[in-house]
Amino acid sequence: MEFTVNHQALAYLVAAILFILGLKGLTHPASARRGNLYAMLGMVIAIVATLLAREVQSYGFIIAGIAGGAIIGAVVALRIQMTAMPQLVAALHSFVGLAAVLVGIGTFLHHQHLGLLNAVLMGEISAGVVIGAITFTGSIIAFGKLQGLLSGAPVKFAGQHLLNAVIGALTIALAVHFAMTGSLLSLALMTVLALVIGVTLIIPIGGADMPVIISMLNSYSGWAAAATGFTLHNNLLIIVGAIVGCSGAILSFIMCKAMNRSIINVVFGGFGSDSSAGESAGAQAAEQGIKSAAVEDAVYWMEDAGKVIIVPGYGMAVSQAQHALKELAELLGARGVEVKFAIHPVAGRMPGHMNVLLAEADIPYDQVLEMDEINPEFPGTDVVLVVGANDVVNPAAKEDKSSPIYGMPILEAGRARQVYFLKRSMRPGYSGVDNLLFYQDNTYLVFGDAKDTIEGMNTALKGGGH
Repeated sequence: MEFTVNHQALAYLVAAILFILGLKGLTHPASARRGNLYAMLGMVIAIVATLLAREVQSYGFIIAGIAGGAIIGAVVALRIQMTAMPQLVAALHSFVGLAAVLVGIGTFLHHQHLGLLNAVLMGEISAGVVIGAITFTGSIIAFGKLQGLLSGAPVKFAGQHLLNAVIGALTIALAVHFAMTGSLLSLALMTVLALVIGVTLIIPIGGADMPVIISMLNSYSGWAAAATGFTLHNNLLIIVGAIVGCSGAILSFIMCKAMNRSIINVVFGGFGSDSSAGESAGAQAAEQGIKSAAVEDAVYWMEDAGKVIIVPGYGMAVSQAQHALKELAELLGARGVEVKFAIHPVAGRMPGHMNVLLAEADIPYDQVLEMDEINPEFPGTDVVLVVGANDVVNPAAKEDKSSPIYGMPILEAGRARQVYFLKRSMRPGYSGVDNLLFYQDNTYLVFGDAKDTIEGMNTALKGGGH
């Protein structure tokens, strides 16, 4: 049976429905695996339907590309650590942006050769190339910051906003000129300027805002895909791009609301600085009037507690302490202690980072609570164990009007009876802001690698060290 345009349209419709079901499944950890399967099935249907189209005349390069991509993807998926997932996401966004740029330029050259250019097509190409180029270089900068290849501190200079405005205006002007004239020079200059603005938009953004930037770049990649769909007259690409673009924009808005900041403030603001530790962490703490404690001290309070809340952060991801935390929760639970996990919307380096790590350790979903759910429980909690989090529990966000993070809702860990803070050093969080929680009378810092420290607590709870 011949595969017709109607068959392709039906296949694309089924694929689009599966993508929507996949996205819905990803809204909750319990249904995330099913959602992934729906999305994977939808992608298989979309690829097969595209390959069967009459426009495809040769499969050589296509099969080579699919095989190469599959091998690279499989190797990366098998080797990637969960700590590196944020930068992997940023890298994947850059590929989408680059693909949009290459497809746009290739489509222009092909249609120019055939003499089939028109203003509508060139307008679609302009949109795809500009959004794709911004996504490409912006994602590369985000990758560099997350990977530590670039400083996580914001890069600012005089006239930065004016420079961005000028580059943006020139890019738009060149895009319009290209759409009207089909000038190859305008296309080239437009692409270069869009690549530049991708860099200048992201470099002033500090580490504390990186989760929002990741979701924004996700949105950009969706709009780039949608614009490419218009260029290629591919309805499924338009639908999927619009879904990704809208969902990324909504997620960015939700996260900014959780930080009590506006999208404009994040994109054109940015804060944070790098800080390096000199003398030992314990000595620095003592000099600053901060109390430190041993593992045994924390265990003594936790094993006799009625309720313990664990606040995970990026430090947990770096040390891969989630499995040790699960064992700790089980040991405490066996002693009759109620254990819960508190998740801040921007904890870690990407949306849902902590949820994924806790799910990987098979920590029950009903023990993992979001900020709005858990905050009322802190005053009645005996012990809060903060594992590598920092900015998301910093009272400066509520008390210090001069602080860059002032106004950001936080996990109110300091309202518990005792707070034990697992820290590797006295360095501040990714935002570079000093944590006022360290100075509270009920807070004690336990220095060391988070995984080693928690495993020490587990040993003590089993009777081997307490």
